Amino acid sequence: MRLPWLKFLIVLVAIWAVIAGVILWARSVKPTPESVMRYVDAHPAAGASPSDRANALEKIAAELNQLTYEERREVRMSRKLDAYFRALPRDDQNRFLDLTLPTGFKQMMDALNKMTPEKRKQFVNKALEDMKKHEGDEVPEDKRQLDANGQKIIDQGFRSFYSDASAATKMDVAPLIEQLQRNMQGLR
Repeated sequence: MRLPWLKFLIVLVAIWAVIAGVILWARSVKPTPESVMRYVDAHPAAGASPSDRANALEKIAAELNQLTYEERREVRMSRKLDAYFRALPRDDQNRFLDLTLPTGFKQMMDALNKMTPEKRKQFVNKALEDMKKHEGDEVPEDKRQLDANGQKIIDQGFRSFYSDASAATKMDVAPLIEQLQRNMQGLR
């Protein structure tokens, strides 16, 4: 009589072990900010062959797009991608932006949409303060024209804002958009 229970217990433990293994494997496959930054460090763009650079760029973009908004923000704040991006040739920079901007802006709009109106207004007020500090700043002559990448980022941001933001978010963020337009006039 003890034998069927023992077999059942062994099968149950085996099933749970398989499930635990699958869960651990799935967690190890999902990119993290740390794994993206380690990969960027291990695959510098400078000195890489065009095919190696393209493969690394595709992998970095794919992993970056799998991160949550907060995780992407962590990667951005580390500034590791900045140096990598600057080391890329112009065509690769364009490719990287094409691969990452739509997902990044969609995540940002989703995050804004999920904020409470009070939290969103707090976010807008802080961003407005920061932008107003630089409104009258003199822009160096060599920076007066927006480069193609800067324009691409702005265009994608506006497309995402107008298509993905809720009506309440659009109303709350309107003052920020107006200030952004005033600040951008100095760059055109």
